[in-house]
Amino acid sequence: RECYGRVVYSHKTHEKCADILFRRHARLKLAQILLSAVATAGFVSTLFGSGMAGNIIGGVVSTVLLVLNAYTKNYDLGEVAQKHKQAAANVWFIREQYLSLLTDLSMGERPLNELVEERNRLLLELQGVYSGSPATMDSAYRKAQRALQRDEDLTFSDDEIDAFLPAELKRASPGLASNS
Repeated sequence: RECYGRVVYSHKTHEKCADILFRRHARLKLAQILLSAVATAGFVSTLFGSGMAGNIIGGVVSTVLLVLNAYTKNYDLGEVAQKHKQAAANVWFIREQYLSLLTDLSMGERPLNELVEERNRLLLELQGVYSGSPATMDSAYRKAQRALQRDEDLTFSDDEIDAFLPAELKRASPGLASNS
């Protein structure tokens, strides 16, 4: 249960990291386009007689753009966001396997040594995913915490689940046992 809880948080945190970084990446690209347009306008305005003002504006804005471009050359937010997205996908699969393991454990149908082997395999798989994943951010963890606790991500009412199922599998169905 502890491992499952940690994996749920890890999955959601990597998703939130990807969301945050994709948004930053989009804003950064927009800023680059806008700064390029302003720098170009400043230099073009010089050709039409705006004098020193156009040169100064063009020079300052192109310097800011140069700094921004140098930053993005060494730190590609889009690439890091994609790595978080991939980590979330990998952790999601392990999360689902942990849930199945917990279900098997509660059913008592599989021998304990089999369940222990499965748990150990999942831990090794999880360690492999974590070792290849970028570090998460505190802000993403707080967003994940809010999503899981307050917004109740990953939780569904019986009515919500019933809406996806055929009649014979619905909780409200008279033919289905109440403990399924």
